[in-house]
Amino acid sequence: MAAAFVLLAASPAWAATAPEDDALSRQVASLAGELRCLVCQNQSLADSHAQLALDLKQQVRDQLAAGASRQQVIDYMVERYGDFVLYNPPLKPSTWLLWFGPLLMLGFGLALLWPGRRRRRGARRVP
Repeated sequence: MAAAFVLLAASPAWAATAPEDDALSRQVASLAGELRCLVCQNQSLADSHAQLALDLKQQVRDQLAAGASRQQVIDYMVERYGDFVLYNPPLKPSTWLLWFGPLLMLGFGLALLWPGRRRRRGARRVP
C-alpha cells in the first residue's frame, strides 16, 4: 500500500519531466546520427556502442541540456575532433581527400588494370 502511494505521489513529477526528456532524447538521437564514431569510423554515434561513442553522446546530451544550440554542439565537436567527426563534412581544401579519395582510388585501380587488359586482348589475337 505504501509503495502504491509513493508511485502515485511521484507520477505528477514524472509527467512533468517526461516530455522535456523525450524532446532532449530526440535531439540527442538526431544529432548523434550526424556525428561519426571516432573509434568505429563507419558508424554514427547513434549506432555505435563503443565507450568513446557513449561518452560523446553524453557530452552532446549535457550540452543540449545546458542550453547549447545544435550548431554550437556541432562546432564544439568539430573544433575538438576535426571535420572527420561529421558524416557530411564541408567541401573545403582540408576535406578534399574525404570527398574525392574514393574516386582517386578507383581511378588508380582502373589505371593498374588497364595495361593488363590490353595485353590479354593482344595475346588472344595473335595465333
